[in-house]
Amino acid sequence: MKHVAITGASSGIGAALVEEYVSQGAAVTLVARRRADMEALAARVGGRTQIFVCDLSDLSRCCDWLAPAAAHFGPIDVLINNAGVQRVLPAAEHEDSDLDAMLNLNLLAPLHLTRAVLPAMLQRGSGTIVDVSSTAAYAPTPGMWGYIASKAGSGAASEGLGIELAKTGVHVLTVYPGPVDTPLARTGYAAYPDWAQKLLLTGDPRELARRICAAVELKQRVLIYPLPYALCRFFPGITRWLLRLIAPPVRSRHALPASTSSSPH
Repeated sequence: MKHVAITGASSGIGAALVEEYVSQGAAVTLVARRRADMEALAARVGGRTQIFVCDLSDLSRCCDWLAPAAAHFGPIDVLINNAGVQRVLPAAEHEDSDLDAMLNLNLLAPLHLTRAVLPAMLQRGSGTIVDVSSTAAYAPTPGMWGYIASKAGSGAASEGLGIELAKTGVHVLTVYPGPVDTPLARTGYAAYPDWAQKLLLTGDPRELARRICAAVELKQRVLIYPLPYALCRFFPGITRWLLRLIAPPVRSRHALPASTSSSPH
């Protein structure tokens, strides 16, 4: 039975991935901060699941769950680095804690986790690393200063690793979601004018989860969803030119309710 470990498993894309992999008969490890949400999800989907409560932004402890997870379900066959946090604010309003949170959780924790599981995967000659980046990595939208840095780093590192491991039997899939209807995305939308929100093509987390699972099986290297956002990747110069012309203004931290300035997924 395949062992799939999913970070950020309590909601959004992570929860959809849990549901999809359980439906396929995999043993699934859920990792996130919110125990109650993971327990409710595990009870709903059934199957073989185990839960680890972990603050992955604490880099000194972010790998603590790996050994007990493998002891119970066996070696991790698929590691999905999905956990993330987003701050949508003017650059001048980013605080050090905002930047640290995004860089630690979105970029450094996935690198630590990948480094921890990679030797065993290489020894077996099999395994998959899935890194969930963002189309923000190549479509630099105002208000996402630190988030762009973390996701651009994540995407570049993931694709670089995929090239490095091409002949080892270990597969790397880099996922670039555009706007997807999740708590993370809905929180971010609040920082922009209503007209900007209406222009966005928004995907469904369950459909993205299905596509990720299929891409893992097909050993696909890059997945972009919704697909039209692939145009931003293939035409980065035009994308940046358009953003300079029509990029929406971002609301100040002081113009938003406290609960809408950040959100994990």
